[in-house]
Amino acid sequence: MRRVTISIHLKRFFIVILMGVIFIVALSFIMVGVGQGEGAFSKSIIPKFLMRSNNIVFNKTSGEPVIKVYITKENKVEKMLLEDYVIGVVAAEMPAEFSLEALKAQAVAARTFGLAHMEDYGGRSYKSNTGANVCDTVQCQVFMNKEERLSSWPKSKRDEYWSKITDAVKQTSGEILTIDGELVMEPYYFAISSGKTEDGMDAFSQDIPYLKSVSSPGEEVAPKFKSTVKLSYKEFINKIDSQYSSSGLTLATVKNQVTIVNRTEGGAVKTIKVGKVTMSGSKFRSIMGLNSANFSIKFNVNTVEINCVGYGHGVGMSQWGANAMGKQGKGYQDILKHYYSGIDIKKINTQ
Repeated sequence: MRRVTISIHLKRFFIVILMGVIFIVALSFIMVGVGQGEGAFSKSIIPKFLMRSNNIVFNKTSGEPVIKVYITKENKVEKMLLEDYVIGVVAAEMPAEFSLEALKAQAVAARTFGLAHMEDYGGRSYKSNTGANVCDTVQCQVFMNKEERLSSWPKSKRDEYWSKITDAVKQTSGEILTIDGELVMEPYYFAISSGKTEDGMDAFSQDIPYLKSVSSPGEEVAPKFKSTVKLSYKEFINKIDSQYSSSGLTLATVKNQVTIVNRTEGGAVKTIKVGKVTMSGSKFRSIMGLNSANFSIKFNVNTVEINCVGYGHGVGMSQWGANAMGKQGKGYQDILKHYYSGIDIKKINTQ
């Protein structure tokens, strides 16, 4: 009788254990998902701009992300709220005289850039040994603190300009560019186009879906829309030879040794042959110190004249083009969706 009782208890014990194992296995399937690990709680399906790590730095009261900025003049890393950083970038990168909608578009692009360099959001810090996410120079995007920015404006305009910029940032608070549910990692922008922006593939040899060539009219009023560089023949040859000693250029034949091979859809020089050397238009631009790669060359009696249209690399949002659209009554979302193909504008989840 005792053996039978023990046997029954053992059976019940094993049944309880078995039911527990079945419950745990079932629960794991529900939590993780079947096969590919893509269930309702799988981290792999969470958009990158919503992902969090355990050591993310938040402001304790507002929950806003904190970004680490390397301040070049002071040789130090400063932690600040992302929104404060965006204000400093907009103040430095776009003229305060521009339309409010253009400033708002700039704020969203600048915020996206900052987030794209924060590792806790799936981004990449800029290459340095500083430990910062971004720097305050053109190596990243330019940042200026309030005191520095105010001192560069006329006294009569300081309050008006600062208020306008902070309003632009506040009215777009937390908004970022996304594509297919993920953060836009390359929200490029530049000063002035030639009437069309450049395709990312042409400019950087990267096929980025949201960086396509689009029309950008109304920028002819920009002070640097057109620019000219003049050099003597000797200066021209010396500049090329400083980078390509085997170019074969001579004073007697240089007029016939320079040929623009082809251009991009946006109008920039894609390839140029100079003597025995074939190089990209952007490389030639760098050598000659030109405002853009959209140029033409004229050989005068004593000088080489290089005429440029536009200012900057030409990829992404044109700031003067954004201002033209803003003045035409377009909203900042229209501006951003025009210059960044196929994007959506979402809000950062700081909860």
